[in-house]
Amino acid sequence: MAGLLFLAFVYFAVAQAAVTRSGGQTAADAAALAAAQDAREQLRDGWLDVIIDPAEWDRYLKGEEYSRDRACERAEAFAAKNEAEVPPGGCDLAQSGEFRVQIRTLNTVGTSLVPGTEKTHAVATATAVLEPRCFYEAPEPTTPPTPTAPTPTDSATPDPTPTPSPEPEPITGLVCDGVKWTIDPEDPRLPAAVDLFTIRLAD
Repeated sequence: MAGLLFLAFVYFAVAQAAVTRSGGQTAADAAALAAAQDAREQLRDGWLDVIIDPAEWDRYLKGEEYSRDRACERAEAFAAKNEAEVPPGGCDLAQSGEFRVQIRTLNTVGTSLVPGTEKTHAVATATAVLEPRCFYEAPEPTTPPTPTAPTPTDSATPDPTPTPSPEPEPITGLVCDGVKWTIDPEDPRLPAAVDLFTIRLAD
């Protein structure tokens, strides 16, 4: 009987450890994905701020212009939703566009029934990758038409009608996954964040 009880405790500890470890990995995955998603939102918002100046697009379309600290704050929030925490230094960039997040579960892997497990927490790590889907290639400049000389008139009075300012031309050259986009500065139809970047777990 004592042997059976011991085995039951062992099986219970192993099962609880497995459940905690699985939950910890889920928390790590969610936290890493949340960090990458926040960075993606930051990149699109920043891109919209410079939408009429294609010369400023490069660092946004390549996924370089975002706050790592803000992205990691989102990771910490999602870890907390999954009963875990991100320890100091647990959220960082493995390299550009890769968010590596380590979590520690709030729940332990065992109970006081199995000595040594009641204070042990599971640790898990996940890496989410933010991959650009778009690039911008400035079109070849067009040669403006040669202005014609004004026709001389007998009247010396200048024409009081002001010359209207030229309307901004549509911006071309943005390609996302093979789809060409034309940006109308006055009525822009813009790619969504998911069109600009894809997010996946690396491991």
